[in-house]
Amino acid sequence: IKAKELLSSVGLGDVDPRKLPAMLSGGQQQRVAIARALASDAKVILADEPTGNLDTENGKVVIDLLKKLVKDENYCVIVVTHDLGIAAQADVVYKMQDGRLAVEC
Repeated sequence: IKAKELLSSVGLGDVDPRKLPAMLSGGQQQRVAIARALASDAKVILADEPTGNLDTENGKVVIDLLKKLVKDENYCVIVVTHDLGIAAQADVVYKMQDGRLAVEC
């Protein structure tokens, strides 16, 4: 029951929770990963290139979902990305250069 609720919370309520990951699209797999993170009840999500293998539409769905968790559920979401469009949506941005923290933007 909890799996169904979590899948529903990430927009996958109609997906059979017994499906194997290979049976899902890239966007669905990313949202399942977010649902797994929510299952831990931790209020911090670390997302390393969460849209890296997604098309633009699915990438937007994932970023919007992460932003909703921050706004509505009081999560702390830390995203590592090379996508400047995603970075521009963050509350705080730190830039790494040559393996070091270069500047707070």
